[in-house]
Amino acid sequence: MRYDSAGYGLVPETRGLVAAARRAFEGRPRVRAQLDECARRLDQPLRVALAGQLKAGKSTLLNALVGQDIAPTDATECTRLVTWYRNGAAPRVTAYSGDGARADVVVRRGRGADGLPGAHGLTFDLSGLRWNSGAPREVDRLEVEWPSAELAQTTIIDTPGISSLSRDVSARTSRLLTPQGGDAALPSADAVVYLLRRLDAADVDFLERIGSGADRSGADATRPNPAGPLGVIGVVSRADEIGAGRIDALHSARDVAARFSGELERTGLCQSVIPVAGLLAFAAATLRQREYAAFEALATVPVDELSAALLSADRFARPDLPLPVPPELRAHLAGRFGLFGIRLAVTLIRLGVRDADSLARELTQRSGLDELRTVLDVQFAQRADELKAHSALTALARILATNPGTSADTLLPRVRTLLADVHSFAELRLLGHLRSDELPLPTTDLNELHRLIGGAGVATHLRLGLSAHTDIATQREEALAAVHKWRSRARHPLADQSTANACLTAARSAEGLLEILHAPPTTPFARISLPRTGNTQS
Repeated sequence: MRYDSAGYGLVPETRGLVAAARRAFEGRPRVRAQLDECARRLDQPLRVALAGQLKAGKSTLLNALVGQDIAPTDATECTRLVTWYRNGAAPRVTAYSGDGARADVVVRRGRGADGLPGAHGLTFDLSGLRWNSGAPREVDRLEVEWPSAELAQTTIIDTPGISSLSRDVSARTSRLLTPQGGDAALPSADAVVYLLRRLDAADVDFLERIGSGADRSGADATRPNPAGPLGVIGVVSRADEIGAGRIDALHSARDVAARFSGELERTGLCQSVIPVAGLLAFAAATLRQREYAAFEALATVPVDELSAALLSADRFARPDLPLPVPPELRAHLAGRFGLFGIRLAVTLIRLGVRDADSLARELTQRSGLDELRTVLDVQFAQRADELKAHSALTALARILATNPGTSADTLLPRVRTLLADVHSFAELRLLGHLRSDELPLPTTDLNELHRLIGGAGVATHLRLGLSAHTDIATQREEALAAVHKWRSRARHPLADQSTANACLTAARSAEGLLEILHAPPTTPFARISLPRTGNTQS
């Protein structure tokens, strides 16, 4: 496997393979266009799809991650479509038909009775579209361009619910993430955030389709179900509802997430599962001074009296309740923050939070969004080059296999080798395992293992636990020592299979660091090959 400073990125070699294929197919425009798309993918932002069942909270989570109200969350026609969110110089929404025709979409912003933005925020009006060519068409997908630092780094794809009563609606998500058949069926997403409210057969079935497509076993990448996204993270969405909006709701959600994580990790379907209260996270990201003032007023109400008022959203908004906040504003708070968010905000103010900015930070942290951002950064953003290279190699393997008979045939063995040798995925699986279970190793060793496989970041000094200013020679010494240590741990006679595989993964990560630092080990056990059995980390 090739390593580089981006953290096991394969981009340089992938570029070379794609370029060689483009030369071989110079006289075949259709195939050349597919290869051009492979090349472009390497230069574009990472593509992350949000998926899950109907009403899982995908659009709300998207708004929270971006920190702006850019995705409609009400049950309109646009939530039945695949919608791409990209960075742009100015807000713009465009509808595309299956044949490439486009039309501008009118964006409407609702407002509540008190003059604040309403709970439903934006709506994309798909009526009366004026297409740039020909007669009216059926909308195939939407593309939203929006100025956003988050979208500059990551293109987010919001997908329809997989359990929609309409087969056509559910099929749109399946085609995007688990394409079937045809040499044009190339993967559209590099990674997936899958939202769970429960863990039922529909969730497991869909995750298995993504998992079997991602070719985690290193089998032939050109089999009928093409390789899917390499990274998959689970989110227990609407986590505050698990505890019925109680102040300890997220504790209950964390227990549920741990159970889901254990079940999914054992099958290799998901690297991590994080509980997130998406509604609270978005409301915290866009908290207004007037809302803070309302919470401050509610904090003066006796605890028992306010608790009785918060038995339900309808009761909380009743005009006959003697609360120091107008009923219209109370209804707005319930729609924006939920009962859990209101209880938490009032409690934090009673405990000493004294301004809107501080409250927003506290609510964001407690919503689970900060933890999710950390996991997304470590497992997706810092590994963006490898995830994109995996998508491009997957597409290239399928193109070469379905268009034989040229000089490009000689490229296919190397492409398949690269797809089969994805050490970064072994690291991702192990990171997920460490979140849900603890290996029988001393705490200091667990911390070192977590760091070495990229749990604190993929830069060489972060993996080695050193200062950013540490000289290369010292880093080499530390990396070589790590190779020896973790190979020795893996050979320990009392180590069970799971622990041995984890230690082998750490050793291989250390070897990768030596390659980055231009000092490959020279010991007799310099290179290792992880066993490819059903219960390994590779």
